[in-house]
Amino acid sequence: MGKQKKTYDVFDRNKPVTCVRLPQLDSRQPGDSNRMEGKNLNTNLGIAKSESHMSSPSGPRSHDNPNLAKTASTGADQSGSIKVKIPRLTHDLRPEPSSTSYPTLAASLLHRNPTQPKVSGSGNSSRLTRKGFKNAPTKPGNISLQLTGPLKPQTRAAVNSSSKDPKFAKRQETVSVGPRSQVDRGKRVPVSASPQGSRASHKQEASTNEKGSDGGASEMMPSLTSSHPHRPSPLPSSPKVSHHLPELASSLQKWTDYANHTSNADQRGAPIRFSLSRRGRMSQRAPSSYRPRGTTQRQYVGAAARPYNDWTTWVEVAIVLYGLTPDVSTHDLWSSFNKEGNITTIDIFENLSGSRTGKAKIRFSPPPARAFWQDDSYRVSSAEGPCYVRMDFDLKQRTFKTPSPVNPKKVYDEVMTLNAGSIDFGIMYDPVTMMNMFTAVASPTKMIKFHQNMRRREIVVEFALDMSDPCPPGTHSQTSEQHRIENIRFSIPFRQLEEIHQVDADRDTVVLVLALDQPPQFFRKVDENYTHEENGSSWKENDAWYRQTDIAQDLRSLQSSPVTLRKFKPVIDIGRWTTYRFTLNMRRNDRQVFDEMCQAFQDHNIRITPFPRFKLIRDREPAVWEFIDKPFVIHATPKNALEELKEDIVPPLTFPVRFQLEVCISQGVLNEHNLTQNFVTRLMSMDRVKAQDVLEYIANQKKRLFDPMEIFSMKVTRGSASKKSIPKYCAYIRSATVTPTTVYYNTPTVETSNRVLRQYSEHADRFLRVKFADEKFRGRVHSTDKDTMNEVFTRIKRTMVNGITIGDRHYEFLAFGNSQFREHGAYFFAPLPYLTARRIRQWMGDFNEIQEVAKHAARLGQCFSTTRAISCARATIKPIKDIKRNGYEFSDGVGKISPFLAQLTASELRLGTPEPPSVLQFRLGGCKGVLAVWPDVPSSEIHVRETQEKFAAIHCGLEIVRWSQMASANLNRQLILVLSSLGVSDDVFMGKMKLQLANLGQAMTEEKPALALLQKDIDPNQVTLTLAGMILDGFQKTSEPFLVSLLHLWRAWSIKALKEKARILIGNGALLLGCIDETGILKGHFDGVNINRAKTLQEKESMLPEVFVQLSKGPNGKPYVVKGPMLLARNPSLHPGDIRVVRGVDITALHHLKDAVVLPQTGDRDISSMCAGGDLDGDDYVVMWDKDLLPAEWNHEPMDYTAPKRQKLDRDVTIDDITSFFVNYMKNDALGSIAHAHIAQADWSDKGVKDEKCLELASLHSTAVDYVKSGVPAILRRELRPRKWPHFMEKDKPKDQTYDSKKVLGQLYDHIERVDFVPAFDMPFDPRILHAYTLDDLTIRKAAELKLEYDAAIRRIMAQYEINTEFEVWSVYVLQHSKVMRDFPLHEEVGRHSQALKDDFRTECHKLAGGSDFQALAPFVAAMYHVTNDEMQLALSECRAMVNVAGIDTPKRKMVPSSMPLMSFPWLFPRVLGQIANGDPSGNHEDMTIAVQGDLKRSAPKMKVPGTTDEDMLLETAEGIVHRGEKLALFDHPDEHSCNLDEQPASSRGTGASSSSVPISMSGGSMDDSSLLAREPATTETTRFEAPPPTTSTSVANSITSSALDLSDSCTLSPNASRLDELFLHEEQDVGTLSNILTPSISEPGSPKRNERLHESKAPSTGSLVEEENSGSNAGDEWEGSEDEDVSSQGSVEVHIIQKGPSYLDRLTRLNES
Repeated sequence: MGKQKKTYDVFDRNKPVTCVRLPQLDSRQPGDSNRMEGKNLNTNLGIAKSESHMSSPSGPRSHDNPNLAKTASTGADQSGSIKVKIPRLTHDLRPEPSSTSYPTLAASLLHRNPTQPKVSGSGNSSRLTRKGFKNAPTKPGNISLQLTGPLKPQTRAAVNSSSKDPKFAKRQETVSVGPRSQVDRGKRVPVSASPQGSRASHKQEASTNEKGSDGGASEMMPSLTSSHPHRPSPLPSSPKVSHHLPELASSLQKWTDYANHTSNADQRGAPIRFSLSRRGRMSQRAPSSYRPRGTTQRQYVGAAARPYNDWTTWVEVAIVLYGLTPDVSTHDLWSSFNKEGNITTIDIFENLSGSRTGKAKIRFSPPPARAFWQDDSYRVSSAEGPCYVRMDFDLKQRTFKTPSPVNPKKVYDEVMTLNAGSIDFGIMYDPVTMMNMFTAVASPTKMIKFHQNMRRREIVVEFALDMSDPCPPGTHSQTSEQHRIENIRFSIPFRQLEEIHQVDADRDTVVLVLALDQPPQFFRKVDENYTHEENGSSWKENDAWYRQTDIAQDLRSLQSSPVTLRKFKPVIDIGRWTTYRFTLNMRRNDRQVFDEMCQAFQDHNIRITPFPRFKLIRDREPAVWEFIDKPFVIHATPKNALEELKEDIVPPLTFPVRFQLEVCISQGVLNEHNLTQNFVTRLMSMDRVKAQDVLEYIANQKKRLFDPMEIFSMKVTRGSASKKSIPKYCAYIRSATVTPTTVYYNTPTVETSNRVLRQYSEHADRFLRVKFADEKFRGRVHSTDKDTMNEVFTRIKRTMVNGITIGDRHYEFLAFGNSQFREHGAYFFAPLPYLTARRIRQWMGDFNEIQEVAKHAARLGQCFSTTRAISCARATIKPIKDIKRNGYEFSDGVGKISPFLAQLTASELRLGTPEPPSVLQFRLGGCKGVLAVWPDVPSSEIHVRETQEKFAAIHCGLEIVRWSQMASANLNRQLILVLSSLGVSDDVFMGKMKLQLANLGQAMTEEKPALALLQKDIDPNQVTLTLAGMILDGFQKTSEPFLVSLLHLWRAWSIKALKEKARILIGNGALLLGCIDETGILKGHFDGVNINRAKTLQEKESMLPEVFVQLSKGPNGKPYVVKGPMLLARNPSLHPGDIRVVRGVDITALHHLKDAVVLPQTGDRDISSMCAGGDLDGDDYVVMWDKDLLPAEWNHEPMDYTAPKRQKLDRDVTIDDITSFFVNYMKNDALGSIAHAHIAQADWSDKGVKDEKCLELASLHSTAVDYVKSGVPAILRRELRPRKWPHFMEKDKPKDQTYDSKKVLGQLYDHIERVDFVPAFDMPFDPRILHAYTLDDLTIRKAAELKLEYDAAIRRIMAQYEINTEFEVWSVYVLQHSKVMRDFPLHEEVGRHSQALKDDFRTECHKLAGGSDFQALAPFVAAMYHVTNDEMQLALSECRAMVNVAGIDTPKRKMVPSSMPLMSFPWLFPRVLGQIANGDPSGNHEDMTIAVQGDLKRSAPKMKVPGTTDEDMLLETAEGIVHRGEKLALFDHPDEHSCNLDEQPASSRGTGASSSSVPISMSGGSMDDSSLLAREPATTETTRFEAPPPTTSTSVANSITSSALDLSDSCTLSPNASRLDELFLHEEQDVGTLSNILTPSISEPGSPKRNERLHESKAPSTGSLVEEENSGSNAGDEWEGSEDEDVSSQGSVEVHIIQKGPSYLDRLTRLNES
């Protein structure tokens, strides 16, 4: 069996205290054995032999003494005694003449001694010696032991004295041997062998007073207290307990058997563990016999004392308290014990239900000065009165060591400290000079501590500041200042450091310089008395350190100050002075510690570099503000008019230049102390556009310029200032990020606009998009339930109240969009005399009737949704009724739109799809939600339900947020946890994950697997379809570097999502918008339907609710209706009832709806609300028809998602209410914390998401989701917070708070290894394009100049979101970004910016190329490719060239993304590059496209729409005429359902986005196709079509003559057909799957667009009409159109038809058919 330990663990209060050798009875008893004969030894041992661990040893034992079984007489004889020998612990027991005695083994092991320590054998005494012990792990085995009987009193007088005290009661002590013994309350437990038991027994804490059998009371056992306060006893005392006399007498042989427990070899390895369970609580009043603290008590000396003296050298000491009353708070404990030493943590223990157990733990660091825990009790004062607690010394000690990340055998102290003599705060004036702005000097009472915390991997600096506060007015000058000392701390994470400079100094001095590019976090220590929560159960020393935003003399001045980059009179500008110089006197520090710290820095890749030429200067340079800000000066003597005119001759910087200058300063490119008056003068003399462009250029470079005069010699191209046009749906937006210590401004970027920006586009530069975040390296401002972040939230509130000042403009709070709100952002506006933020809010709508603050703010935000205005259609609004039943809204958020209006909308959006989207998410005045296309809606009508109207608004133009399209379905952690709890096997998820990893690996090198996976894993931006088209063009075969880089990025991004979020692709699934079945055919959910496992599959399917799902492109490239059982869910799904099993059916009446999930309107409850509380106003639904994912349990009982009652005011909502709600939301938003707690608890519990805590967390999560609208925060209680976190969540927690998960998420995480993304810079460009054209120098030069602008725009987006590579911006597969935004919102936002940028530069390319057709564009695109190749080849040659630096050969340029040129520029046109590469210069490789020239071109916002009459500006309702500019309210009168809306004319003003929006109605009644089209024969170039008679509702496509569209016979296959044959010829069975590959993104001219009906019929459907020109994000139509500048006043539309070749899908389809 090997060597086994002869030790056992001793548990004190259910915790392992020590490990000692097993006891054995010593045969060498004191005195002669003959004297023991005939003596009556009244020893009662309540010990029974254990069956498994106390069997009689085989063979005789030398120390078995038969005389021990005999009785011994009692009386005056003091010579007889029993000696129990325990290795490392001996205990002598002598019978007491006047009381019954017993061998107190338990008391010995628990550090109790019944008598005073005397020499063994001398009188009534016993000897207890201890030579030390060691901790041992808990081992299996369980022996329960109960000892009852009074403790041996110290003296008879003591017994008599204590027995007279009525405050004492007898207590029972139960000693359980083993780790899992369960002691029944109030019962004596005999010895029993129990190798298994409840682990909870060590967590029980019972206390109840109980009377003994003798009716008397015994004295509490005295504690072991050191006689010297600094020399504690080696044995910490235990709580005082008394013993009852046993009712059962047992022979001494039982004790012998027990003592020789290990004589049997089979039992030597079983440890015997002791734990205590006390019944009764300490009296709240101190008993009279208690010895006061400080009284000299007995002290152990010699070997027994030495081990315990080490606690004085420990880093930390923990004391456990017992007997706390429930009302005791952490503040009470801190107030009572802080005089003993520095308290670091206080924890009051609670059970699983959240009730307190009367137990607490206090940690001290450094250890206290005296061993106060050895006192009998300790008084703790509370609000309910004092209580007296028992104390124990916690022997568990952390190592406080941290291994090196380089060499695990090397360990460092957890915290290493140096004392600094001073700290200098400042900036780097030039590369070798630091400008000192402030110096903090240490003193004997105010030390400067430089800590290196290896556990937290950060530098922590603590110092004291002598501050002064101005006294109130009226005080004398001699007392005008009040001094105070502030303790300040700041922390610098290792990841923020790259190097530390060491400055040459004398032998005894070390100078360290830390230059940071971002400010660290600063803290101020406050009075600990005010840092405790009222009902909190934990407190940490860090709770007394409050985050700081400013260090100033008079903090009161900040209350009314706006946010500016320049801070006035700070003591330390902690946001701007980010260079620190530490002076260390090594005579007061340990050189060895310093060397260890340097080595630790190097192990964490932080270089310690010499700084030989370092210089230090004082603040002597004037700042730039003195020259660009015009100070307000009061002259002592009046000046004449000439002098005043002279002062005003020098104009200040124009605001665009001033703003861009502050961008450079805030981003650290320029420093205000380097900017001289000469620089400002030169900048003022420059042309405004050139000055702005050059400042934008250096801001994009992200490199510090110490000599600002260099910018005047730089050659830069156009920036945003010189751009004359941008897409009409976009606007240039200025933005700012407000952090706790400073503010960062960003270069204006092109962004998709919103309703307000379009309406006031001429003032677009007066809008400022503000985001509130923590310091750059920290990311978001996280919610907290403590007050340590109050200063940060106060700064946010001050910003929203006082505004932001930039130059001569003061921005005030306007409002925030709903998505902005969740990401902690808002809009500010710089008011004009005639236009203020208040007036803009009044224009937005009438919100006075909304008295709920949260709802009021949400309705304001509705106007700031990022939308695309539709200006090519007019419509009539018709109200329709909602579908309600049983208190549920079945049609909540969904309306209807005619196919004709949907087609016109798709055309203006330039979607490029053959048919309009089936569902559109929209905004229209005060209405929101989705509109589903329905054929029965007249062609000019939009039907809106009452639940869709949120407020009355003046603006009533149609705006589109997004539209239905095919996107892949993916699992995530929440869905996997729910499905696993419902019965889906772990092997299913593992198998799908492994298959996805294998496919990703094959896709990097093989074309066919890449095409198959790209067409399945369709992202929301549909970039995978673009990649598929590039592969079909042969770019993967030629290893084109841009495509190869994108594929590797796609793989790295997919694996990262698999690792971190368990994003498993489900091929048989889709992510779709939801809408309602207006026909009422689909069967809904009915209560009482029980789908149990006993039923057959057919029976269960017949009981399921029905849905309709039709994909626009199925396996064969045609529409495909999904039938059979499927899963329906929303993200996130936390409740087991959130995933519904439904049945897909085929309904002919619903065939017009594609790429959407149609839900029933019948049943007892709507399906959408059962899916995690969803609705139909724009929610995405995950639909999966994968049979492997069908769980064993179908349709668990859903959760009730009734929103909490909203808080309503009895007055109107004010802006102060809204800003306060914004800040409170940031502080209390616990949505992320709740979601993480749910994952951790579901993984920990055997019940998964069905665990009670998980169900409560799911309900709490729903409350947190509704917080935005309800204003009711979700409070995550302490008992719901996970005690331990699974390893796959990657929490930065101590090891004792994490565990390795063996469940499915842990298995998935462990199986996946992250991959790094390395761009393929060194691969050759495609020679097919390089050799396709002979290009002239002018074309090359134009392309090169435009590339500079494009690269700058890409770098702006990279800088704004801290994205590392251009590939991530182009594809939106972002691997790393700033933590200011969460992943999903960031991908959406970056996707919009990326698309807007592409559209912008495509338009520029069209202008420079002289057209958008292939013949004109192809040579210019080839030139773009040539320019990019030339730049890359030059960079590669520099990468190969070596230069000698400090004697070491290094590459002249590093092949890393930050130093390599950008290569995405020519890939604005991937389709054109494919045509060039495949040798199709004729252009017939393009698809046929069509564009409709709208008849609603607008100019100024207040002008009439051209082609309309005054009557068109009216809105006819049941109550009369509503004129333009008057408020529209649809549902003020529910009985009147018909009203027409008219659109306010608007246009694009300045360089901002167009303010045009859809005119919604015509005074002459409803409008159909006939009012827009005129029937005329089609021509080759421009065709005017006449509309059919008004009485017939027909589509536009049916109005087009067949002769104009009979084009199918003229199409020819492109050269790529041979490549398709090569791919598919030998894999015929996969043709159907691969033919579903959509065409690449048609966001460039000539992109293939699909319209099968054009080839099938001479009277095509509406899907062939009105498609976009040259841009979009989806594959689609076969029409290419251009926009005509003329506007028809006859309600007609001009259509340009260009005949093109077949698309990829046509070729794939033909191959499939063949």
